[in-house]
Amino acid sequence: MSWYALWGALEIGLIYGLVALGVLISFRILRFPDLTVDGSFPLGAAVAATLIVSGWEPFSATLAATLAGALAGAVTGWLNVRLKIMDLLASILMMIALYSINLRIMGRPNVPLITEPTVFTLFMNESVPDHILRPLLILVVVAAVKFALDWYLGTQAGLALRATGSNPRMARAQGVATGAMVLAGLALSNALCALGGALFAQSQGVSDISMGIGTIVIGLAAVIVGESLFSSRRLVIMTAAAILGAVLYRVFVALALNADFIGLQAQDLNLITAVLVTIFLVVPLLRQRLRGRRRN
Repeated sequence: MSWYALWGALEIGLIYGLVALGVLISFRILRFPDLTVDGSFPLGAAVAATLIVSGWEPFSATLAATLAGALAGAVTGWLNVRLKIMDLLASILMMIALYSINLRIMGRPNVPLITEPTVFTLFMNESVPDHILRPLLILVVVAAVKFALDWYLGTQAGLALRATGSNPRMARAQGVATGAMVLAGLALSNALCALGGALFAQSQGVSDISMGIGTIVIGLAAVIVGESLFSSRRLVIMTAAAILGAVLYRVFVALALNADFIGLQAQDLNLITAVLVTIFLVVPLLRQRLRGRRRN
């Protein structure tokens, strides 16, 4: 694999690191099976691309895309909390609705951004190659989001969110408004996913209606890979592991696709994902068995 391909894998992996943080909030902290991600990721891309083409400044467009993702997550929470729709079904309903909403926003299946200004083109210079500059800029964004998330989860509101996921009945007994926490947690989770979608569209130069297919699987794969390598209950390590898992996932995929002797192609991406997730799910079990045999 060439250095150019490695930098490309790092770039996409860092973007999906934002998705992994969003999935970590919903699946691990809030314990809410949220499939809205498959809709909120392209929602962020659709909003950002449409606004940039309309003449908006890229940073304002990216912020608007993030807020749109937060709104989508809040609607999923509202369906579950207020209308008492089962959590998984509520997220599926929102995911399906977002497909049509994204088409409405873009007005067509895809919106090209190749000739438009983006958050990356504003920092372009001749001293740093473009394929290196983009991953570095995304790394700054991901690091800022990670530290902000670590700080928030340590505040009183963050502790209430974590309590809602761990034991909602006990949280309600302590005066925590668990319904509001579900809405806030899903809004935050999908805001991060939409931010990732906005950056992905600007990085790849296009927003496409199908770019969200399988996003939840990639996010879960990143979380599982990170947890397999760094099994810890400390949130600071959990968030770092999720980001690192997303990067490693993309590197593994790039290695598999660029290994000529394997013969894999782009259409085998889902197969690669399934194999990687299976391996990293089995590895912890094998470790436990080996430890048990050593003790005996």
